[in-house]
Amino acid sequence: MDTPDTSTTRYEIEVKLPVPDLGTLRERLRARKAREITSPHHESNDIYDETDGTLRKSGRLLRLRRTDHGATLTYKGPARFEEGARTREERETAVSDPNEMERILRALGFERRFRYEKRREEWFLEECVIALDETPIGTFAEVEGDPAAIRRVLQLLELDPSETLPYSYAELYARRRREDPALPADMLLDPS
Repeated sequence: MDTPDTSTTRYEIEVKLPVPDLGTLRERLRARKAREITSPHHESNDIYDETDGTLRKSGRLLRLRRTDHGATLTYKGPARFEEGARTREERETAVSDPNEMERILRALGFERRFRYEKRREEWFLEECVIALDETPIGTFAEVEGDPAAIRRVLQLLELDPSETLPYSYAELYARRRREDPALPADMLLDPS
């Protein structure tokens, strides 16, 4: 007998902003008594798609993330924008063997299309998760929560909502590569 699916659809609601000085933002988080969830760690993210780019063209994403803490497979649906935030369906599951998961994805016809790396730390404030990211193309903050809480956090941390970016790291890097075609195909912290 099959068990009924009692899962609920989870939606990621977030904004991303360039932050020129993560140290100052970190100080603001501490001053507001934010709780550190994860200390700075390395993330490697592989984006998979079919050869013809079917997922990307439809606004969906399939990602295998590796960190110091483990690995996660993530599906994200097409993004829509509401109240200044990007909203997407998001489904994730822990992966015990990321190398085997990579082989499974390839067997299903998916190819790794893009890899990006970042150093990330996460904080919790006012019912939001705030990620501080260091990437090869700059430093950013992502604030995830419900739209009202996101607006409160932006105000508390003195971040300008008009500077939010509607793009993923993959899209930001693709735009940067159009400006500088000499950049490597993948967004790596140490591309050597």
